[in-house]
Amino acid sequence: MAYDPGAIESTLAAAVGDDAQLIAELRTAFAESARRDMAAVEQAASQADWEAATAKLKSLAGSFGAVRLMAAADDAGRAPVGDQDALRRLRRVIPKG
Repeated sequence: MAYDPGAIESTLAAAVGDDAQLIAELRTAFAESARRDMAAVEQAASQADWEAATAKLKSLAGSFGAVRLMAAADDAGRAPVGDQDALRRLRRVIPKG
């Protein structure tokens, strides 16, 4: 994974303490949500849909301290709908299944 799992781990530990099981569950929830949000970006049919989907992905990333994903989503939000370079950058930092 190209995203920074250390930052996510730190963010989760700060939020929930040392509960390893809860951290694992939240990490899984983050990855699943990021993949769903990425699918919405890929399926965006209009500029408005694209911007909304990238904003949602950026917000999710910010909530979990995933700074690389947050930056890529921010950049993508300023690109035209379907921009292949933006999609490639996002795919590199989305957690894999």
